[in-house]
Amino acid sequence: MHDLSNLPDEPDAIAPDGSEIRLLNSPDSSSSTVHCRLQPDTTTIAVHHKTVEEQWECVAGKGELWRKSESGQSVLKLTPGVRAEIPLGSIFQFRSSIDSTLDIVITTTPPWPGDDEAVQVEGKWNPRL
Repeated sequence: MHDLSNLPDEPDAIAPDGSEIRLLNSPDSSSSTVHCRLQPDTTTIAVHHKTVEEQWECVAGKGELWRKSESGQSVLKLTPGVRAEIPLGSIFQFRSSIDSTLDIVITTTPPWPGDDEAVQVEGKWNPRL
């Protein structure tokens, strides 16, 4: 389990989708790990990744994750303990509830290569950052 008790107040970066990113130590060199936060009543910009896959674990708050691929689309309720995968090429977008900050630990494989990895696309919801 990741220790989230000493997260910095300010994010290390803002992701291409608009979410706050705080860097964490990755368990191995074949992946990178971050803490992702959305403030209450926030909806990200929809994106898809060019070369990476992600594993998500919601650690606090409430929200929703929309994913779309060739096989269809779905909306997953995010609450603490819920895990999700973002397969390569999937379009996705997520949002926090109106009354809750949403916190997710994300492991990216291979490690995140840089902001041009994420391609902005049309999503299910209007972005609200």
